[in-house]
Amino acid sequence: MASFAAQRTVASAHAGAKQNCPASASLRTASAKGMRSAVFTHDMASMKHCVPSLASQQRLVCSVRSRPLRATVVAQAADKKYDYDLIIIGCGVGGHGAALHAVEQGLKVAVIEGHDIGGTCVNRGCVPSKALLAASGRVREFKNTQHLKSMGVQVGSVSFDRQGIADHAKNLATTVQGNLKRSLEALGVDILMGSAKFVGPHKVKYGMPGRVDVGGEVTARDIIIATGSVPFVPPGIPIDGKTVFTSDHALKLEWLPNWVAIIGSGYIGLEFSDVYTALGTEVTFIEAMDILMPGFDREIARVAQRLLINGRPIDYHTGVIATKVTPGVPGVKPVLVELTDFKTKKVVDTLEVDAVMVATGRAPFTQGLNLGAIGAETDRRGFIPVSDKMEVLDKAGKVVPHVYCIGDANGKYMLAHAASAQGISAVENMCGRSHVLNHLSIPAACFTHPEVSFVGVTQEKAEEMAKEQGFPLGVAKTSFKANSKALAEKEGEGMAKLLYRKDTGEILGVHIIGLHAADLIHEASNAIATKQSVVDIKFNVHAHPTLSEVLDELFKQAHVESPAKAKAAKQPVAAH
Repeated sequence: MASFAAQRTVASAHAGAKQNCPASASLRTASAKGMRSAVFTHDMASMKHCVPSLASQQRLVCSVRSRPLRATVVAQAADKKYDYDLIIIGCGVGGHGAALHAVEQGLKVAVIEGHDIGGTCVNRGCVPSKALLAASGRVREFKNTQHLKSMGVQVGSVSFDRQGIADHAKNLATTVQGNLKRSLEALGVDILMGSAKFVGPHKVKYGMPGRVDVGGEVTARDIIIATGSVPFVPPGIPIDGKTVFTSDHALKLEWLPNWVAIIGSGYIGLEFSDVYTALGTEVTFIEAMDILMPGFDREIARVAQRLLINGRPIDYHTGVIATKVTPGVPGVKPVLVELTDFKTKKVVDTLEVDAVMVATGRAPFTQGLNLGAIGAETDRRGFIPVSDKMEVLDKAGKVVPHVYCIGDANGKYMLAHAASAQGISAVENMCGRSHVLNHLSIPAACFTHPEVSFVGVTQEKAEEMAKEQGFPLGVAKTSFKANSKALAEKEGEGMAKLLYRKDTGEILGVHIIGLHAADLIHEASNAIATKQSVVDIKFNVHAHPTLSEVLDELFKQAHVESPAKAKAAKQPVAAH
């Protein structure tokens, strides 16, 4: 994925896109002097094989025959008093996305990474967890003999190698990390290893503890903070990494407890319950709210509970918190979990389990940045306040010039692809093109079996908006049982729901649970991002028979009171 992104970046470095960027002046000057780069020409079919080479840190451009030849130069900052046009502190998915887009705009870029290229997502999060889900999902599928028999398939006994599954996750993370690093190197981005902190405006110091051969001070016209997050562990829960652990440890799959308690029933908890139960582990959810999956649309959550919890070796305790956890010894001594009523604060139960996984969300990793050097500080939760344009705000709420913060560190939407979108938005703004990201257009997904996905607001929130703003709310629903492709797979369980304004056709939210829901959501999220109404999108054509027809059926069910008014509507009411 990352290597494709690098090729896309090199192939689309348009000269026109550089007109308003700080580096554009130096690029035009160098071009006028006749400096030329190696240019590779390919037909469109062979573009996927187009890989730039580097010579003396030159940034090379790969183009197709239909485009005119363009010259590139040795990367140098537009303003020579700085080492770089842009420094990015942290190189997770957000920092990587920002770096690629900045290179497209002709900026000289450096990333500073204190741990692993790719950050949490690639090394300890969404990437390796998908490998565990893929492998355990196969085990679940092959063990469901009744399901296979209904399609005429018979299998013998099914077994798995725990270490082999763990190695698959580790190898995938290593592969993707390498792809990200090579994509940056191929584009001439400097990778500086070490922890970074501000020493003043435009200046950053970086280094590694105990290493005198690594580090230094660098300057840049603009700086992006993209330091990500770490697992949040509530007070009273000591992490030993063996019997009491976070998702960071769980991804290593060092052992399979017979019974694990998962604190938290959000995306992380649900995905790991999917993995554990497929591999034979019993699960108990401990949820502080009175309901499971509190962040989900309530109707979708009820379906998810039926499909992902009720029919599996899972039980749960809601309205309680784990106030005290005593680690055990694998296979020898159980873990003790003291449960306290969330409202009364009285101890109501004690569990004895083989292991406890803490899945209570994530906390921003913003310590040690020395934000005071630029007049900024974190809020009480540790997040860095930003404007709608991702600009860091100082203690008085005013913009700190030339400093931006993206991803988990700002707390706006703690998802990897949201961080990447914010990074692109920040680069657009520093290049003089005003851009505000609509966070309600960013999709989210839970990669369970079946998957859950959504974009926009829940039905509960949409009903509040309709009441407050006085517009009629439309709700359309459809089932996977009406989809031929889902029935061919014997995967008819699931539903999709559309929330929209009946007066304008504006799409407020879409929620899906079912086969490949995570892939299906993007038609809806892109419609919201491009401000298409249901009147526009209901005329899209979908191949038959495909799962995409679930969305086709959903949009066709929407009925707008005044189609002409919907066509004329330009600005959505949903807040950005």
